[in-house]
Amino acid sequence: MNATYKAIELSGPGKFSEVRKPLLDPGRNQVRIRVEACGVCHSDSATVEGLFPIDWPRVPGHELVGRIDALGSGVQGWAVGQRVGVGFLGGFCGYCEFCRNGDLVNCRNQEYTGIHHDGGYAEVMIAKASGLVAIPDELSSAAAAPLLCAGITTFGALRNSPARAGDLVAVLGIGGLGHLGVQYARRMGFEVVAIARGADTAELAKKLGAHHYIDSSATDPASALQALGGAKVILITASGGNTLAAAFKGLRPGGTSIAVGVGPEPIEITGTDLIFGERKVAGSLTGNPRTGETTLRFSALSGVSPMIETAPLEQAPSAYAKMMAGKARFRMVLMTENGAGPNGD
Repeated sequence: MNATYKAIELSGPGKFSEVRKPLLDPGRNQVRIRVEACGVCHSDSATVEGLFPIDWPRVPGHELVGRIDALGSGVQGWAVGQRVGVGFLGGFCGYCEFCRNGDLVNCRNQEYTGIHHDGGYAEVMIAKASGLVAIPDELSSAAAAPLLCAGITTFGALRNSPARAGDLVAVLGIGGLGHLGVQYARRMGFEVVAIARGADTAELAKKLGAHHYIDSSATDPASALQALGGAKVILITASGGNTLAAAFKGLRPGGTSIAVGVGPEPIEITGTDLIFGERKVAGSLTGNPRTGETTLRFSALSGVSPMIETAPLEQAPSAYAKMMAGKARFRMVLMTENGAGPNGD
């Protein structure tokens, strides 16, 4: 076994470099993972652009799948050779106020993968056992990787929403998040409306499972939704407060807009639009490891699959740039040489 492994790390904002890092043993309640695939997510910009306080150098990446090759002391329920994933949330503590109340997502001591500790743009990663997600055999590592963030985010938001089978549900934005949101919404039994800019996206939206398509560059999305009866839920996958506000009046009375895309713009909604009709605005971050496993199992059972482009680990900087430029269709996934075996690429 090599004493070092390859990683793509940042020495500062935007300063990528390929390095060799020493192979370390996992500590207590940790596992060591041989990474096979890692998705490139827009949230990686928090590390790449230094949007969070970062202890440099840092390896980004929080949509990784690989196999456990070493267990630290105290780890139970996991085995060497098992294929696992790690998402944005690096692992709950189990003892804070929120953990004791069962709210593992908002654990006060939760670290973010690729921000507070090294992530998956590497051949090897150390992870907390409490943050692991079991990967079903039916999914390849490349296909499973984006589901650990983009998948959990959209699946969890829809699953926990007030919408029920047969309700009108809109997905605003058909990109890295939205193309999964449309698939999940269709397979959950909703009447699905896809909203995006341009008529050229209509065909793709229908292939993904949308019953209706609204070109927001040609018509007011709120008026178009009301013409369909009003949406019970609007899943906002595109970033920006103006985007949410533009569609908000398309909710039926008691409806909810759920934001999963993050942007710097404030959300400006009038009190009249909020109160008359008792409409709501909510946010949804991601899910705990159990939600992750449910997301993957549902995806395997129902045929939900991310549209991906793969690239070797060494091309992480260009893959990140392509994703940030909106040129990926729709998720970039980095592959290591570890991913050449069963269930890999």
